[in-house]
Amino acid sequence: MKPNRADIQYLDLLQKLLDEGTPKTDRTGTGTKSFLGHQMRFDLADGFPLLTTKKVPIKAIIHELLWFMRGDTNLKYLADNNVHIWDEWPYKAYLTRMGKPVPEINGEEWKVGMAEFVEKVKTDPVFAREYGNLGPIYGYQWRSWPTPDGGHIDQLKNVIEQIKNTPDSRRMIVSAWNVADIDEMAKAGLPPCHCFFQFYVADGKLSCQLYQRSCDTFLGVPFNIASYSIFTLIMAQICGLKPGEFVWTGGDVHLYQNHIEQAKLQISRRDDIRPLPLLRINPLKKTIEDFTIEDFELVDYNPHDAIKAPIAV
Repeated sequence: MKPNRADIQYLDLLQKLLDEGTPKTDRTGTGTKSFLGHQMRFDLADGFPLLTTKKVPIKAIIHELLWFMRGDTNLKYLADNNVHIWDEWPYKAYLTRMGKPVPEINGEEWKVGMAEFVEKVKTDPVFAREYGNLGPIYGYQWRSWPTPDGGHIDQLKNVIEQIKNTPDSRRMIVSAWNVADIDEMAKAGLPPCHCFFQFYVADGKLSCQLYQRSCDTFLGVPFNIASYSIFTLIMAQICGLKPGEFVWTGGDVHLYQNHIEQAKLQISRRDDIRPLPLLRINPLKKTIEDFTIEDFELVDYNPHDAIKAPIAV
């Protein structure tokens, strides 16, 4: 087994933020240490890059990715599958629309109210349609990018055809950053953080590079690395190629001020970085719509304990 370069690169990034990050304000009012521009490369032949220096919840990552791939933008699928990484934004939007006060975020009243909101999304179809809809976020832009004449472009389907038929193309790109829809996305969700990705074929291998404009390094980036690595494995399988690299390119790379102690704890585990796991995918699945959570098996994952940190909303 090759050395675990995924954790090493990630811990180096956390340390760089602690050492060199510039204190900045931000939309959430939390405050960050930040810098512009960073890149990490993950050879998918070396193992699946799911961090071992803290436990990362793989099922939540897979469910979210499947949600994107299907073009779904409603919270109900995630709620039905006990995935709560998107709950905060539609709950806050719901309170605002109803003219209700927004409790202290992450306080007890907030947590209770959000749990009630999510339960209603799960059980009340009319409520889910009205308040579980996150707007034209990732899945919509990937699968139904609107055109001026009222049509829609399935970017994901198109890029699969490009990979299969014109693998040397430099236009194998999917964008979620639709400028006309940014304000609408922000009403109940977020404008895309991971906003643009490009595929590349060489030597029978498929690689993917992501540009992420806004990078919550402690909470979000481990999810993004794992999600796009899974996505690259899926796309390689669909297109009859071997997996190559996943390349993560960050724009505004930041560490929230209330994540600093957690980052230091994770860095302290550097002397016990463990081998990367493997991710097995059902080899019989060949189309983007066919995949379900049962098609993925994580093997030999032996991480350190999870490290909790508050999300900035």
